[in-house]
Amino acid sequence: MPEPSPPSPIDRLTDAIDSLGTPACVGLDPSPDRFPADIPTSEPAGAIETFCARVIEGVAGVVPAVKPQSAHFERWGPRGLEALWRTIQRATDAGLFVVLDAKRGDIGSTADHYAAAAINAGADSITANPYLGPSGLEPFLKAPLLTYALVRTSNPDSDAVQAIATDNGESVAERVARLVHETGASHRGTRGLANLGAVVGATKSAADGARLRERMPDTPFLVPGVGAQGGTAEDVRPLVRTNARTPGEAGILVNASRSVLYPETGTVADAAKRFADSLRVLVSAE
Repeated sequence: MPEPSPPSPIDRLTDAIDSLGTPACVGLDPSPDRFPADIPTSEPAGAIETFCARVIEGVAGVVPAVKPQSAHFERWGPRGLEALWRTIQRATDAGLFVVLDAKRGDIGSTADHYAAAAINAGADSITANPYLGPSGLEPFLKAPLLTYALVRTSNPDSDAVQAIATDNGESVAERVARLVHETGASHRGTRGLANLGAVVGATKSAADGARLRERMPDTPFLVPGVGAQGGTAEDVRPLVRTNARTPGEAGILVNASRSVLYPETGTVADAAKRFADSLRVLVSAE
């Protein structure tokens, strides 16, 4: 009798959110110039690994996921990449779902290699640029990785591209949203959500968010912009999937980085708990 297929990444994330009752994700964006004084930074790669180990210890069991930002590790060369791989393994061992924030985007044959690299590193998910079309996304989905395509990013100047109106009146972001919805339709988990997600910033307007959710009703959203970038939990409300039966099926994973990593008061664990608790009102099961 054949072995049952392992759960898809989106199902594993949905279960992890349900387990803790919050869609909180902590971004691992380690900046040595902001580290506590007891972490020496003369060897930056070692310092960021030590810092991330502390963060993982503080957030495990409080939030379901972490999102290491690859650039913060890659800049330190081979030792930085080793630190990234060990950080991913440490997070996995702690029971955390890992989103590798690498924003990969290339033709299909090259995307195959990017996807294999993410899988070999131990990531559950990856961010990707959809500009090359579906063939640049499919290798990540087949890997399989929960793949979050950039649709409406949180940086203010994203409007220079994403808000431009196309010939049918849709914005570029809305057109990309349709592509994500159509491509993800054949890559669904058992809980109804697609394994192709969308990055949609909390700092954009409620109307923007509502239109994108309308175009992507079963797409999981990775939501940056909460915390230091100015977004709030209430800004996320238009992005919540309608008719969700559980917190995980609400289809959102909300990221905060600096406000948790470098809290003004208390510890990282304290900040992670405040953040996680602030989101529960958005995803409470009826």
